[in-house]
Formats: sequence, C-alpha cells, structure tokens
Amino acid sequence: MKITVDIPNPLIDEAIKLSNHKSKTAVTITALEDFVRKNRLKELKKFRGKVALDIDLDKLRNRQ
Repeated sequence: MKITVDIPNPLIDEAIKLSNHKSKTAVTITALEDFVRKNRLKELKKFRGKVALDIDLDKLRNRQ
C-alpha cells in the first residue's frame, strides 16, 4: 500500500542511522512492527495474574 506521510527529516535520518536500514520504507516498516508488538504486549500484560493456569513449571523444565 502506498501512502504519503510527512515525517520530519531529522527524525527519519536518525532512525535510518540507528537501525542500519538503507531506506525510509524499511525504517517505517520496522517502526510500525515495533509499535504493534509493544502494544500487543501491553494488552497481554493486563491479563497477568488474572488467568488461572494449572501448569507445573518444574515438571515442564524436567520433561525430556
């Protein structure tokens, strides 16, 4: 999908340097993927301690 976005040049230039990507497209895709991943994790963390799981971690660790 093609879109037009007005991103400040210093911001995109710094992102390119930090990421070692060669194109603005690659940097933008990486930034969007990171944004989505971080927000999904934030949503998952809301369930911490609220879901009862009958999992014995010691059994899982020693399983072979």
